Order: sequence, then structure tokens, then C-alpha cells
Amino acid sequence: MDLIKEMVARAQADKQRIVLPEGTEIRTITAADRLLADGVAEIILIGNPTEIKDLAKSLDLQSIDKAIIIDPKNHAKKDAYIDLLVELRKSKGMTTEQASVLVEDPLYLACLMIKAGDADGEVAGAKNSTGNVLRPALQLIKTSPGINVVSGVFLMFTKKQEYGKDGLLFFADCAVTPDPSAAELAQIAVCTGQSARTFAQEEPRIAMLSFSTKGSAKHPMADKVIEATKLAKELDPTMSIDGELQADAALVPSVGSSKAPGSEVAGKANVLVFPNLEVGNIAYKLVQRLGDADAVGPILQGMAAPVNDLSRGCSIDDVYKMVAITANQAIAAKKK
Repeated sequence: MDLIKEMVARAQADKQRIVLPEGTEIRTITAADRLLADGVAEIILIGNPTEIKDLAKSLDLQSIDKAIIIDPKNHAKKDAYIDLLVELRKSKGMTTEQASVLVEDPLYLACLMIKAGDADGEVAGAKNSTGNVLRPALQLIKTSPGINVVSGVFLMFTKKQEYGKDGLLFFADCAVTPDPSAAELAQIAVCTGQSARTFAQEEPRIAMLSFSTKGSAKHPMADKVIEATKLAKELDPTMSIDGELQADAALVPSVGSSKAPGSEVAGKANVLVFPNLEVGNIAYKLVQRLGDADAVGPILQGMAAPVNDLSRGCSIDDVYKMVAITANQAIAAKKK
């Protein structure tokens, strides 16, 4: 888990403006206090200022006064954000009256702040569903150029040091897209490779997983992975991508050299891309529970600016880590 410490340090060295639209949620505001005390990010809290200050006082929080607090119903840029929302959604028939209501929704307001350049990333979901968090993000921030699918990557810190980077593997998609097409699977692979570069600061070796290795089985499901591998290589020729590979061929050097001789990925993979959400979600939970791995995520990929969704069962520590992760995504996006 030293990687989390490294990401916190990178965030401290290049502070990003992270907006937390659930500013009156107890775990969120407590994590915000820690983040501010540690200098991890500039924190923007959305919520009633009196309620936030009263809550901070009741929790004996010492650093909330360093946060920027935005009252969604009354702030200096409200009219400008209404105009921006109308402009962004005019093709969908957005009116000023409708925008005046939506701009008071903290989740829409957070996305408008990012779109206007007033924030660098968002973390939400402690009290909102994934759908509610993603809806305004997809409507306003949208996906990165050349990408039309959002996916979720998990950082899997396993006890098996011989795999990945000292036991760290990237699993995707484990959270968002149920049955990606070959083109979408290719995009997920490239986005996950970019996440490996952003978070682990290392070059990805991406295994496109299947129940078949290099034609050992014939089936349309395997064909999809073969096509996705071809498209992913075309999408980003700088990345090492290979498939279709079985999981053991992807991870175990002896199996990889036997089943896929000459592959630059087989037996050395640090990124595992699953053929669909069902497989990915089951796999990460099995590795987490049976393999006693630490699973950090899901971290959303493919957005034009970083927006991350928390589990409603998240801890204060989860919020803290996700803000640091979001800050690292924002730093990488600016460099890109």
C-alpha cells in the first residue's frame, strides 16, 4: 500500500482543487478536515455554510476553515453557471428555468465548476447512488476525446509479490459497463493502461483475458477479445497489449512462455482486462476475499476530467484515498 502514500505525496506537491458535493455528510467532512490538515488538496465543500460549520464544530474538526464552502442556493457565480448549463444542454432543450433548478443540485454544480475551470476533480457517492453521480458527469463533463465508454479500475494490492509491481495489479472493468463491445473493450484496455502510468508510474503490460489463449478455444466470446486486442493496439501503439490470454498465461512466466511464446505480456502482465463486467466484478471480489487482497476503487476512467464515485458504505479513509487518487488523475490530465 506504499503506492497510496506515494500518491498522497504527489498530490501534496501539486495541489489540485477537488470538489466534494456532499459537504454536509459526516464521513466526507471528516475526511476533508484530514486532507486539509495534511495539505493533500484544496478542498471545495458544497452545502449550507451554517450547517457545515455547525457540523465541523460538533465533530471538533480543526481545519475546515481552510476549505472553500459553496452554498448551492446562493453564491457569486450562480448566474454564470446557469448560463453555462443552458449552453451545454441547449441541444436537449434545456431552459433557463430548468437550469435554475438544476444548478442548485450539488452534483450538477460540482460538474459545472469543473467544466468552468473552477475545480479540477470531484469525489461523491457517500450518500448518492452511482447513477446520480454519473448522470451529470456524463451530461456535462463527458468522456475523453476518442473514448465513449466509462469504466472502473481497481488497484489490487495482493500478497503475491511476484505478480505485477510487487503484488499490485490493475483490474478492469469491474464496475460500470456490463457487456462492452470489442471497440469498447479496446478503449477500456487503453484507459486502464493510462491509469497504470498515472498511479504506479510504470509502463503497462496489458493482458486481454479470455477462457482461450491464442486460439486454444473457438467461440464468439473469444473472438471479441481477439478483435478488442487488435483495436487496442491501434488505439495506442505505445502500450504493450496482448490477447487473448487465459489468466494463468497472463500472470505465470512458465505458463505464459508455454502457451504464448514470444509474447511481451504473457507471464508478465500488470493490467488485467476482463471480457465483461460480470467476470471482472466476480474476479476482484474473489481475489479480495479469498486472496486477502486490498482492493482500492472503483476508480472511474474515460472521463474528460476526473470524477470518482464512492460506495455508500465507504469509510473516512476511503474518502481520503479517493481524493488523493482524483488529484493524481487531475495532475496527469493537465500534463497530457
